[in-house]
Amino acid sequence: MKTIIKPVIRVDIVSDVVCPWCYIGKRRIEKAMAEVASEYDFDVHYLPFELNPGMPAEGANQKEYLANKFGSESKYHQITQHVTGVAKEDGLAFDFSRQTVSPNTRKAHSLIQAAANEGKQLAMTEAFFKAYFTEGVDLSKSENLVAVAVGAGMSKETAEAVLADTTALEKIEVTEKEMSKLGISGVPFYIINNRYGVSGAQPSDAFVQAFAEIGTEMAKGAACDVDGTNC
Repeated sequence: MKTIIKPVIRVDIVSDVVCPWCYIGKRRIEKAMAEVASEYDFDVHYLPFELNPGMPAEGANQKEYLANKFGSESKYHQITQHVTGVAKEDGLAFDFSRQTVSPNTRKAHSLIQAAANEGKQLAMTEAFFKAYFTEGVDLSKSENLVAVAVGAGMSKETAEAVLADTTALEKIEVTEKEMSKLGISGVPFYIINNRYGVSGAQPSDAFVQAFAEIGTEMAKGAACDVDGTNC
């Protein structure tokens, strides 16, 4: 039986675990990848972005912080209700009433990056999104960060070591500066095959179309002329 080797599309996803559109975008691109799984394989990586890098380590009252950010308490309710409704359409259960703390996310990002070394980055990212938006876990507390990491398959010892490693936190800042140099100022942002950028939580169909166009370009680039001049 002949083995079919599918082209591999690399997808780097720049996001923050407290960004609702990043979680929605995660579901949408996952749906798109599932739709074209017979044609392509995907190599997915998550890169850090902090919506508020200056957030205190202890976090802030979420409702007050977002109400101030959006301009008023009524605007807070309007926006969170809207995004909750959109999330529901994509199969996600957001519950802002359970979340009281808007955290500094750098430590969560350090765990997500460390999880890549164990092949568990996708599970770790999903776990943090779910913990924040659905379960109302206070991600400002180290013990909760460790618990989420353990639930995603990382050992307690490894998770605690990552949180105690100042170098791991510094790497997050370095990576974020690199993203800024690329002109990325908002999330979610998708970098496909290190060449193509897609901004925002696009509908799944848009990702499917992007994959088809990029796949076509990949096929053209991989082709050899009869005389070998393009090889």
